[in-house]
Amino acid sequence: MIRLAAPAHGDIDALLAFELDNRAFFEARINARPASYYSREGVGLAVAQAMADAFADTGYQFLALDETGRIIGRVNLSLVKRAHFHSAVLGYRIGQASCGQGHAGEAVRQLLEIAFGRLRLQRIEADCRIDNLASARVLTRNGFVQFGHSRRSFEHGGLWYDRLHFERHAPA
Repeated sequence: MIRLAAPAHGDIDALLAFELDNRAFFEARINARPASYYSREGVGLAVAQAMADAFADTGYQFLALDETGRIIGRVNLSLVKRAHFHSAVLGYRIGQASCGQGHAGEAVRQLLEIAFGRLRLQRIEADCRIDNLASARVLTRNGFVQFGHSRRSFEHGGLWYDRLHFERHAPA
């Protein structure tokens, strides 16, 4: 079982270790973070920004922790829009050693409870590359419905990829 926790200053060293351990794995699939991120100062600035975003109600980041408290992934809501929309964009990443164990699905499920509960959001969007079947399954198993397919809309490593677009609404 996993649990979600907002990142705090006390998580900087563990988060840096998680990001360094999984850097090549993540960068093979998504665009790289700036090199300056991969330092204690860089991760510290990112944690401070995450805390500021939550305070400003513009974004929410969570660490996915296993039963021992070890970081196994991250899940977040970004681009929070309140007036007239009450929506956000979902993102997530699970460390390589923890893939294929249902952690992404569980982290998304827990985040949706927070989004539609405490945060009172009404709509969550997500997208994934068309070749990322595991991510598409995580979304559909969590009640997301595909509403679009954009062609050549994501550049990674000099190649262009199609993306699938999904949405999930708060329970009525």
